[in-house]
Amino acid sequence: MINARVTVTLKNGVLDPQGKAIEGALGALGFDSIGHVRQGKVFDLQIETTDKAKAEADLKAMCEKLLANTVIENYTISLD
Repeated sequence: MINARVTVTLKNGVLDPQGKAIEGALGALGFDSIGHVRQGKVFDLQIETTDKAKAEADLKAMCEKLLANTVIENYTISLD
């Protein structure tokens, strides 16, 4: 079994209203040293194979088809 983590973030230049809202809320809570916040999402998956190349290929396909909107988002994959 392979454990994988997919991290999806907005591409540079794409507006991030949720990140902006978090930034404002942190400032309101007294965390004045925060300059800029961007938010994203993380997926932890268990893949029932020992073939890392196949697992990575499958994960890329999952990202391209469902997990990430590749028009506005980037993704990274890490395997354990």
